[in-house]
Amino acid sequence: MKQPGRALSSAEFGPYLPAMPRLLIVFHSRTGTARQMAEAAARGAAAEAEVRLLPAGAAGPEDLLAADGYLFAAPENLAALSGPMKDFFDRCYYPVLGRLNGRPHALLVAAGSDGTNAARQMARIATGWRLREVAAPVILCTQAQTPEAILAEKLVPPGELRRCEELGAAMGAGLAMGIF
Repeated sequence: MKQPGRALSSAEFGPYLPAMPRLLIVFHSRTGTARQMAEAAARGAAAEAEVRLLPAGAAGPEDLLAADGYLFAAPENLAALSGPMKDFFDRCYYPVLGRLNGRPHALLVAAGSDGTNAARQMARIATGWRLREVAAPVILCTQAQTPEAILAEKLVPPGELRRCEELGAAMGAGLAMGIF
């Protein structure tokens, strides 16, 4: 029995501790930019949520169903989500349709110069799944414009990684507090 002014020990409280919320981060990356963004978000969320970081080719409907919230990270290629990321959504769309309603999501986009079309495409997918966007997309424009620059491995600047980490931390905290 709890006495006034005395904190409960973990042994007394143990059976009532809620499970950590589960955040699924699905990413695709050709040049390392979206992967670095996803990893930074995972680091940010790890204190508040159980994080599962999966490449788009390895993620499936069961991973979506097992999570409480989502972060998606992908490059924008030719003004759209990258093919492997779109393939992930195509493979999973119907198996989870009607089963994710209201779950929170956010987006990280690695773009050469814009990124807004990938964000619009994701918003349409999220509308179909009835996901709830809980943060504006983080779009990182690398300004790569030549074939060589576009295909080159990228190193994301620390300030940009902090933005991704902050989004991950916000997602984790929001899930843990039950506000999402």
